[in-house]
Amino acid sequence: MDDVPSTGRSVDIELGGQEVITIDLDNLDPNPEDVLDLLKEGQCTVYVWTKLAGEYWRRGYLEAAEKIAHCAIESFQSSGLTNSLHPIYALLANIQIAYARKAPKLVLADARQDVMTDEKSKEDHYREAAQFLNTGERVGAESGEGVSGTLAFLTRGIQQLATRSMDDALRSFEGVLVEKPTNLVALLGKARILYARRNYREALKLFQDVLRYNPQCIPDPRIGIGLCLWAMDHKVKAKAAWQRSLEVNPSEWAAQLLLGLESINSSKSEHLTEAQKTYTFLSGTKMIEKAFKANQRSAAAANALCELFLRKGDHGRALKLAERTIQFADTLTLLTEGYLRAARVSHAEGSYAQATKFYTAAGEGQPKHIIGAIGMAQMQMQNDEMAAAIHTLDTLLQAPNPQRSLEATVMLASLRAHPRPGVSSSDVAQERLRARELFDRVYKGFEIEDARANGKASSRSSRLISDDVDMYIEIARLWQGESLDRMGKALKEALRISEGSGEPDPRLMNNLGALYHLEGNFSEARSLYENALIRTSKLSSDVSEAMSTSMLYNLARVYEDEGEGSLAKDAYEKLLSRHPEYVDAKIRQAKMLSNLNRNNDAHELLKQSLSSQNHNLNLRAFYTYFLIQTNLPRPAKEIVFATLKDHDKHDIYSLCAAGWIMYHQSRESRDTSTKGVEERKRGFQRTAEFYEKALQLDPMCAFAAQGLAIVTAEDALGSLGGAFGPDDHQKRMKNSRDALDIFAKVRESMHDGSVYFNMGHCYYARDEFDRAIESYETASTRFYGGHNVPVLLCLCRSWYAKATKDQNPSAMNTALRYAQAALHLQPNDKATIYNIAMIQQKSAEMMFSTSPAKRTLKDLQRVIAQAAHAQKLFASLAGDKAQMVPYSRDIADQRRKYGDNMLRKGDEHLEKQRQFEAETQAKLEDARRKRQEEKDRLEALERARMETLRLEAEKLGEERRLAREQAMEWTREVKMESDEERERKTKKARKPKNEVGSGDEAEPKKKRRGKLKKEQGDEEQAVFSEEEEVEKPTKKRPVKKRVVRDDDDEDVAGPRKKQFKSKEVLSDTDDEMS
Repeated sequence: MDDVPSTGRSVDIELGGQEVITIDLDNLDPNPEDVLDLLKEGQCTVYVWTKLAGEYWRRGYLEAAEKIAHCAIESFQSSGLTNSLHPIYALLANIQIAYARKAPKLVLADARQDVMTDEKSKEDHYREAAQFLNTGERVGAESGEGVSGTLAFLTRGIQQLATRSMDDALRSFEGVLVEKPTNLVALLGKARILYARRNYREALKLFQDVLRYNPQCIPDPRIGIGLCLWAMDHKVKAKAAWQRSLEVNPSEWAAQLLLGLESINSSKSEHLTEAQKTYTFLSGTKMIEKAFKANQRSAAAANALCELFLRKGDHGRALKLAERTIQFADTLTLLTEGYLRAARVSHAEGSYAQATKFYTAAGEGQPKHIIGAIGMAQMQMQNDEMAAAIHTLDTLLQAPNPQRSLEATVMLASLRAHPRPGVSSSDVAQERLRARELFDRVYKGFEIEDARANGKASSRSSRLISDDVDMYIEIARLWQGESLDRMGKALKEALRISEGSGEPDPRLMNNLGALYHLEGNFSEARSLYENALIRTSKLSSDVSEAMSTSMLYNLARVYEDEGEGSLAKDAYEKLLSRHPEYVDAKIRQAKMLSNLNRNNDAHELLKQSLSSQNHNLNLRAFYTYFLIQTNLPRPAKEIVFATLKDHDKHDIYSLCAAGWIMYHQSRESRDTSTKGVEERKRGFQRTAEFYEKALQLDPMCAFAAQGLAIVTAEDALGSLGGAFGPDDHQKRMKNSRDALDIFAKVRESMHDGSVYFNMGHCYYARDEFDRAIESYETASTRFYGGHNVPVLLCLCRSWYAKATKDQNPSAMNTALRYAQAALHLQPNDKATIYNIAMIQQKSAEMMFSTSPAKRTLKDLQRVIAQAAHAQKLFASLAGDKAQMVPYSRDIADQRRKYGDNMLRKGDEHLEKQRQFEAETQAKLEDARRKRQEEKDRLEALERARMETLRLEAEKLGEERRLAREQAMEWTREVKMESDEERERKTKKARKPKNEVGSGDEAEPKKKRRGKLKKEQGDEEQAVFSEEEEVEKPTKKRPVKKRVVRDDDDEDVAGPRKKQFKSKEVLSDTDDEMS
């Protein structure tokens, strides 16, 4: 109705006779009572009624227009003229649709701020509109007049569009456009439907058609044009369309709202300065406020304005606007936004039940809405419903239609990482694994964001998450015990962010320092510990004291590991002066004293600590270790069994220590009586029981697994647990193989030299000496620095066995070297001395049995000297008067006597070796002399051959030199003749033309010249060719003259077009002929 022309602004009403009353449509009374009386009295036609009702509607008097329409129905019904009322019914339907535009779509029964319970909803108005349309169609059908096609289709299409019946509405509008392709209402309706279906290009064309047909059309098609352009990512053009709309229609609210939203979005750009961002944001805010004032029932304007008040903290007005959005939203997106903002307001106010209700409503409309799911998860966390929160976020991030949200992913990962009551240990491990996977997905999200940014700043939300210190701390906790590398990366990132804030957290420095400390990077750990202590000293005393205690202890530990004993001692003393009962510091002091061989002082310090904290399991564990290391097995056994009995029977360390003590006690037992054998067997059984119980409590306990592997390898429950009988070789091989399988698994989890040491034992038991040596070498070099005597002795034993098996003197010498290294570390170890003597004697025995060709006099002299030294050692060992010695004196004496007999043959072997080497040397000298003579003969022949070649080359060179000189002489002669010919030609040119020779005479001249040139070329080619034979005599041809023309001075590289043969001999008359 907005496009009705303004001409004829009056209506004439005829009353009774000749009286006519004219109603000025430009000055209508808002109260239509007088007009109604005139219409009833004049019994006007339907046209007049609809004309006046429409004019009231146009001026905003909608209720007056509705009253006129209802009076028209009453008037015509009383007159019995209902057949023509169908336009009135169409008018009433449109009036109801107009009411519906300003009516709430959903009335909140429990609204707290925007109460609209007394208003009719859109659905009620649409229902009445449909009733009026149906009545009008029925009246038209009964009257036989029918309903006007355009009016019926437009009215029905508008009603269908309002009720979201898009297909029906499109058919109605297209029905109008078939008859009237320029109908603006139908074009606008069809354009709106295409826009809703995301067919932006076709919708844009229709909006442009409307603008072209009527630039002053209301509603302004420029709004639709801008929306289509914006959807097609032509944002600058869209903004220009909305700005033009605002210029043409300054009072319309739609353009102001869209431009306001565009300004607020533009204020988030990273390319603007802070002043520009503020100005743009404030401009957008003012525009949105103007739009809302112009149409306070616009859900879009209310939604945008609600966000602004929510940021300001004005929760009352924000809630009212959120409720307005909910009640007037005509799209699912707006409705969801309204519920979410109402939930956020309630959440901020602490009304969690109300917020939960709104979040639930938002989720029902859009289950995959990111903010809605996060808000709902927060409410569930508030109610301690962690499993429900995990399920909510899982549903958001998983198929179908998984959403990409770094915020939700981080939140879900944090929830999964947090232990929950009632969850089994296996489920907790699985949850931690999923949490790590989710955090890895967050890292990938950061990489994708950086790639999309292409060097520019990433999104604000991504930056906020990537700068979240707590997230990296949680990642570090997840990787603790799993991967020190990943844990270190997370802690470094957290420390970087913390340092960027200007106030780095000293706890992060301490944790990262501890990580470096574990990795062996002591200098970096020391620096971090010291900086952490400096930072802690600046905090309040109650906070700094708790932090500095552990930091000072860590610093003392790193001093200790760096070898700074005095600094470590000072740090421990300073720590104990603050906290005298800090047991860990006392334990480290005791360890330092033990390292200095002050075992009594260390023992006293440990007993003092144990008297004050007898229940401390770590202290009891170290005390057990100390007693075992100081060779006090009985007190160690007492303290271990007391720990298991009185403190914690499930203490894994005590169980492993008990197993170790029982094993060594049984293994070292030498009681061969029946009772002794039975106690020995029972001890091995208890060892296995202790280790098995430790593995039941901790299946990943590598020490218990290694203990069981040792029991298996040595068959402690079989032959070793019984009497000392003959060894079963097959069983020993099988047990060692089974033990190796266990050690291989233990090696993956325990980084300790004992694993390789035990593996070496197993390989030795299987006679795999090379692999045993490899395992022992790994243990010695990687873990013990070559200073572990048992490992060195095992290496000596393995090399000795390998040398004996292969009869390899070099391997025996290596065994001797390891035995001497062990003796250097323990000079008073008589067993090692015995081993050295045995190896030296065995070396001489092996060398004596070796053929002279496989030994040298030097090696023989060396082993004889070593054997002589072994005799002295055996004599000393056999005469040792000590009560207990780790060898048999009788065997030592027997070895000495055997050595005497062996050394008596030493001179014989030496003489034989000297004679063999002399003969060998003579043979070598003879062979060397013969080779030299042959070499000299061949060199003489070679020199003669080279001399012959040189002479031939000189001769050939001389012949070539002579040939070149002769060729040069020929060239000079030819040039002289050419000069003479040129002079004669010059003279001939001066003669009259009739003196020139005839053609028959000239022709031979040309031919002669060509042949001369060709022959000369052949001669030169023959002279300079390297393929000629020097010895073959060359036949000298006579020099032939040729006629030279003026142009013969030019380069002769290119052939002439014609060549002519000349006479073989030129006579003197040739000059006259020319």
